[in-house]
Amino acid sequence: MSRSPDIADNKLQGLHGGLRQLRRWWSALPAREQRLLGLAAALLGLFLLWSLALAPAWHTLRTAPPLLAAGEGQLRVMQSLASEAAALRAVAPVPLAQAQQALSAASERLGEGAKLSLQGERALLTLKGISGEQLKGWLAEARAGARARVVEASLSQTSPGLYDGSLTLALGSGP
Repeated sequence: MSRSPDIADNKLQGLHGGLRQLRRWWSALPAREQRLLGLAAALLGLFLLWSLALAPAWHTLRTAPPLLAAGEGQLRVMQSLASEAAALRAVAPVPLAQAQQALSAASERLGEGAKLSLQGERALLTLKGISGEQLKGWLAEARAGARARVVEASLSQTSPGLYDGSLTLALGSGP
């Protein structure tokens, strides 16, 4: 422990020696060079102040309002989805027979392009040439009328706005 103050004293003396040499060098410079070096140091200091302190803060002030507005918009969407999910969870389950009947009725409205196969608490809908709007309406009707959830989907777009594929749905209140 007795060596620690000695080391600190030696470092401090070395620092003082370096400062003395710097002062001698500075005073040996002509007044014009001292002014030019002082101006260069001031400009360098201003540049560092701008680069390290002011520019990042200025950038944050410019970009924060749009980012905040976007975040608030996302929050509103998430809250809306959360309330919709809570409302869907609160809806009473539909008996299996009634769910199957609702799916069959909805599938008949799709016409020749849809074939429904019921297998207990699962349903398989095979699609051929169904428009996106028809599919969207059918999914809404299946969710509302049969409380059915899509557990697997395999769709491909055959032409703009028309889809082929299959949907596997779970009926009832299970996961």
